[in-house]
Amino acid sequence: MNPLNHVAIIMDGNGRWGLKNKNSRNAGHKAGLNTIEKIIKESIKQKIQHLTLFALSTENWKRPKQEITYLLSLLETFLTKKIEELHKQNIKLNIIGVKSFSKKINSLLNFSEKKTLENTKLQINLALNYGSKFELLNAFKNLKKNDDMINEKNLKKHLFTKNIPDPDLLIRTGNTKRLSNFLLWQIAYTEIFFEKKLWPDFNEKDYIKIIKNFKKIKRKFGNI
Repeated sequence: MNPLNHVAIIMDGNGRWGLKNKNSRNAGHKAGLNTIEKIIKESIKQKIQHLTLFALSTENWKRPKQEITYLLSLLETFLTKKIEELHKQNIKLNIIGVKSFSKKINSLLNFSEKKTLENTKLQINLALNYGSKFELLNAFKNLKKNDDMINEKNLKKHLFTKNIPDPDLLIRTGNTKRLSNFLLWQIAYTEIFFEKKLWPDFNEKDYIKIIKNFKKIKRKFGNI
């Protein structure tokens, strides 16, 4: 069976779930937090070392201001209320993306990373204000700035995911089959599963089923 060290998830469908069930996109974003907690717990049970969650893309800033404000308030509440719990569970929080939020949120992000830095049970890589195209352009700029030779090894040093193994498995919920500018370099040989359920409806059984199917795949990495 295939070892599973790193799972990445595009948590799609919150807004659609909210409109369908509560007539409010924001209600869907709030409901999605419950699913995150379930998946974190199951990831620990499955002894997964890295869980990368796509929370806010560089393109999401195009959404209505009211929705963005609510998303940021959810992030602030999550960090304020949950970081102690994550720390007690020996979970490390790592932010990938550009920290260009309010002073309060940036401070909370930095505090959360520092507090959980030495934790080892599970590393959650939270993709915030993240876009893979920007990440790659930024990496090439830093290669040039440092006069480094352009090769795969040096490029990886300048990615937001430096020192993080590439995902073995990528899951996208919401019945949408695209990558949405997420980890384009890192998922070159990642197994991809598209799930019909919207993120708030996704549960532990769905997660376990995908993991079982992943472990049965013959992974060739270009070989025969």
